[in-house]
Amino acid sequence: MERLIFEEEHEMFRDSVRSFMQNEIGPHSDRWHEQGIVDRDAFLAAGEMGLLLMWADEKYGAAGVSDFRYEQILIEENAHFGDPGFFMTLHSRLVGPYIGNFGTEEQKARWLPKCISGEHILAVAITEPGAGSDVAGIRTRAEDKGDHYLLNGSKTFISNGINADLVVVVARTDPNSPHGLSLFVVERGMEGFERGKNLKKMGLKSQDTAELFFNNVRVPKENLLGEKNRGFYQLMHALAEERLLGACGYIASAEAAFNLTLDYVQERKAFGQAIADFQNTQFTLADMATELEAARALLYLAAAKVTEDAPDKTRFAAMAKRFATDTGSAVVDRALQLHGGYGYLQDYPVERFWRDLRVHSILEGTNQIMRLIVGRDLLRD
Repeated sequence: MERLIFEEEHEMFRDSVRSFMQNEIGPHSDRWHEQGIVDRDAFLAAGEMGLLLMWADEKYGAAGVSDFRYEQILIEENAHFGDPGFFMTLHSRLVGPYIGNFGTEEQKARWLPKCISGEHILAVAITEPGAGSDVAGIRTRAEDKGDHYLLNGSKTFISNGINADLVVVVARTDPNSPHGLSLFVVERGMEGFERGKNLKKMGLKSQDTAELFFNNVRVPKENLLGEKNRGFYQLMHALAEERLLGACGYIASAEAAFNLTLDYVQERKAFGQAIADFQNTQFTLADMATELEAARALLYLAAAKVTEDAPDKTRFAAMAKRFATDTGSAVVDRALQLHGGYGYLQDYPVERFWRDLRVHSILEGTNQIMRLIVGRDLLRD
C-alpha cells in the first residue's frame, strides 16, 4: 500500500529499521515468545541504533526528531514483526513522554539519558484490580509526609512490569476529589516496591506483564512528576496521541497478515486450482484491502487533527483507535480463515497476529469507552 506522505529520507529510515528488526529482533522472537519476556539486551541494541525516545532533546543523547513520521515508521515496522517489537513503542512513546513533558530539567537530566541508551527500562502503572478505563476509581494512595510521600496500593496488567527500572505510578493524593491524582517515578530497588509473577496471556506473549505492589514505599519529593493533584490532566494530555500510535501498529499488523495471505492463496491449491482463483477468495481479499485503506485514511485524518491541536482531536483519535482495532481484528480473522487449518497452527505467523490483535480493543481504553467518547463529543456540538 502506498504511503504518499513519506519522502526519500523517511524510506531510508524505514530500510534501516527493517534491517534492525530482521537482525536484532526476528532471530529471538520465538524464544522471547516462549519465555514471556524480551531480553534486556534488546533495549540496549535499540538504544545504540538511536531508536529509543527519538523525540527527546539531543542534549540527553537522543536523536531530537520532531517529525512524527519517523515514529510512525518505527511503529509500523515493529508491528510487522508482531509483538516482540512492542517493547520499543511502549518504552519510548507510551511512557517516556510523561518524563519529557512533565519532568523538571533536573529530572530529565537524571532519567532520560539511560532511558535513551536502553540501560533503564520504563513502565507506567495506571490500571488496578478495580480501576481500568475509569481512572477516577484509582485507590493507590500517596500520603505527603513532609520530605517524602508514602505510597501504598497495587497495580495490575503492567507492561514491562518485570523489566522496568523506572515506573511512572498514578496515585491518589487528594482523597476528596475524583481527579486528585499525581504521578510519581518509582525506581527499582526502593524498599516496599515488589513485583508479582509474569502474567500468562493469550497474546503479546513476548511482552512481560505483571502485578506491582507498593507497601509503604518512601518516594522522595523530587520523584513527583509535574504538579501535585494534576495527574488526571497529565494522563489525558497524552491519550489522543497514544491512541493514534496504537492505531498505526494495529493497521500495520493487519496489513502484514494481509500480505502473508496474498502470497498464501496464490500458492495453496484446492480442487486443482489456486485458492486465489476462486471468486469468494477474491471478494474477501477485496473487502480486506478496502477496509485497511479506509482505516488508514481515518488514521491520517486523526493524525492531522492531533498535530493541529484541533478542538475535535480527541473524538477523531477515539474514532481512529476504535476503527483500527475492529478493522484489524476482522482482517486478521479472515486472513486466518483463508489459511484454513494451517492458519490455526503456531507454525504460521497469522495465528500470532490473530492472538496479539485481540487485546488492542481493550488496551488504552476499551472500544466501548471509545464509542462513549465519540458519542458524548457529538452531542456537545
